[in-house]
Amino acid sequence: MTLIAALLAWAAGGIWRRVPRLALRLPAQKVALLAGVLAAAGYVLLAGSGVPAQRTLYMLAVAALALWLERGAGATRVMALALLVVLLIDPWAVLAAGFWLSFGAVGALLLMANAVPEQAGVGHWLLNWLRAQWAVTLFTLPMLLGLFQQFSLVSPLVNAIAIPLISIVITPLALLFALLPLPSLAEFANWLLGWLMGFLHWMAQLPLAVWQQAAPPFWLVAVCCVAALWAFLPRGVPARWIGLLSFLPLLAWTPLRPGAGEVQLTVLDVGQGLAVHVRTAGHDLLFDTGPQYSPETDAGERIVIPYLRAVGTPRLDRLVVSHDDNDHAGGADSLLAEYPVASWRSSLPDMHALRMFPVPHQPCRRGERWEWDGVGFELLHPFDDFSGSDNEISCVLRIETVAGAILLTGDIEQRAEAALLAQGPGKLQATLVVAPHHGSRSSSTPDFVAATGARSVVFTAGYRNRFHHPAQEIVARYVHGGASPYRSDQDGAIVFSFGVAGIAVRRERSVQQRYWHDRTD
Repeated sequence: MTLIAALLAWAAGGIWRRVPRLALRLPAQKVALLAGVLAAAGYVLLAGSGVPAQRTLYMLAVAALALWLERGAGATRVMALALLVVLLIDPWAVLAAGFWLSFGAVGALLLMANAVPEQAGVGHWLLNWLRAQWAVTLFTLPMLLGLFQQFSLVSPLVNAIAIPLISIVITPLALLFALLPLPSLAEFANWLLGWLMGFLHWMAQLPLAVWQQAAPPFWLVAVCCVAALWAFLPRGVPARWIGLLSFLPLLAWTPLRPGAGEVQLTVLDVGQGLAVHVRTAGHDLLFDTGPQYSPETDAGERIVIPYLRAVGTPRLDRLVVSHDDNDHAGGADSLLAEYPVASWRSSLPDMHALRMFPVPHQPCRRGERWEWDGVGFELLHPFDDFSGSDNEISCVLRIETVAGAILLTGDIEQRAEAALLAQGPGKLQATLVVAPHHGSRSSSTPDFVAATGARSVVFTAGYRNRFHHPAQEIVARYVHGGASPYRSDQDGAIVFSFGVAGIAVRRERSVQQRYWHDRTD
């Protein structure tokens, strides 16, 4: 943006000063400032008006206004005024990651320049570049871990190549092509961009390209940001290096996992769909992946993968896709493509597109058992000779812990429930049940509910979904049987901790209340 603004400012000022009558009315320098700001504003609109783009525009506008009024404007004051303008226009900008990263990076550069003012703008260009990279990397590292649970280890090298190439060559060529429609300009820009994207992809695939870990708590991120500020203080401040020691617990942060025989089960809020994460002391299982929202995005990409990274799950030991319905299997494509999965189970047909992924797969079969860290897992459905609709052949998984059993039922309906009851209702006993088919009237027969004897039941449903799930009579049926009901559309993600001390429940929407959340009670 600054490049475009500078080019148009230079062109406008050059043309204006060559017309004496115009130059006498308004100095060419002021015309150049006005043209540069207007060019930057137009570029912001073309770029989508993101917070980083707005920050650049407002900083340019404040600096231009100061020069227009012939008043001094230091860099710190310019950034502070730009920050004020952003917040006045859009107070919710503080919820955008770009807000913190953009202003944080500029602030780090200004702090580094103030720390060594005698070297600002002088010295070897490579040393100045390394100093700037060090400042930006150090200050944004805690924010990157807090926001995205990862940061790039190859970004300094990538930025050294990509930023000049994009700013100085590719973008000017594209804009020049818009003015002079010469195919050679677009072809050359496209060739350069293709080469750059290939290089970026190769760098991203390097084994140590990215540091990834669980999301650190807010207080630890805040401490490390303060420590970075301490490291940027001017020379002469004692022990500036001590602040860097706080980065050690940040980089080593790992959340506590359940103990032997214990389970932490999280029913994610994916809208009208299902995704359940099961953690033991050393293993992770995901039951269903949520829906596909559009051809461009799904719950796997938008919710499940960010959640798994945030809780510190580097890979899934097993994925279970209960059946071939969009609201249960819609996110599996992104998950299998982008996240490490050791093996998976499903009731999907042999020629299903998801079966083409090079991940070991077996169909769900009644009787398959395994044990992780003192926790027992058993598939109860479908039977080998059972046939029916996609819903009826849903995988049903029972989990046995030290504090009770958990039943994950997919979308089974009355016929499948009857088949399970015929094999012996004892297998259906569970402390917690994720209600079949989101609480639909076609499921959760009185005999099935009585056989489970559930103390808690979770209904996964989208807010004001068109199917009216869960049905009120089904909720009443579980409550009459002694179960406490939970709903993902009202409670958000629901976390059940099955431990030796009992069962603890946390409803995320109650723990992390926000005034803009939907009021469903």
